Amino acid sequence: MSADRKTFRLQVMSINGVFYDDRASEIILPCIDGQYAILADHEELVLAIYNGKMIIRDSIGDKIEAVVGVGSAQIANNRVIVLVDTAEKPEDIDRRRAQRALERAEEEMRQNNSIKEYYQAQAAMARALSRLKHSADYGID
Repeated sequence: MSADRKTFRLQVMSINGVFYDDRASEIILPCIDGQYAILADHEELVLAIYNGKMIIRDSIGDKIEAVVGVGSAQIANNRVIVLVDTAEKPEDIDRRRAQRALERAEEEMRQNNSIKEYYQAQAAMARALSRLKHSADYGID
């Protein structure tokens, strides 16, 4: 590790387990009003995370990308804890499965369901669109 690269402890966890647990020099999170970058010694903060692309720079500066679902991040004492419902590398996304999920969500939104079911379908559609968009960056079929 470079002596001038400042790092912090980063843990990224999803329903499926631990995605990342190590030192990092930067994390960029998808938030409602755009991307939010966190560096070492950041002030204490809690963020809401939305469907989108997360970028981690590890302790030596290598880039790790992930498509994440909704969740939150807590920043305190030079430590960042990210809890999201999903976190997966874009190259690991099954685009056919994501396309089917998008089609199911669109159909559910067309039906006259309760408000709760409508919002659940809307969230599923946002998640599927995010997975498709960010996996397309990798030319995955």
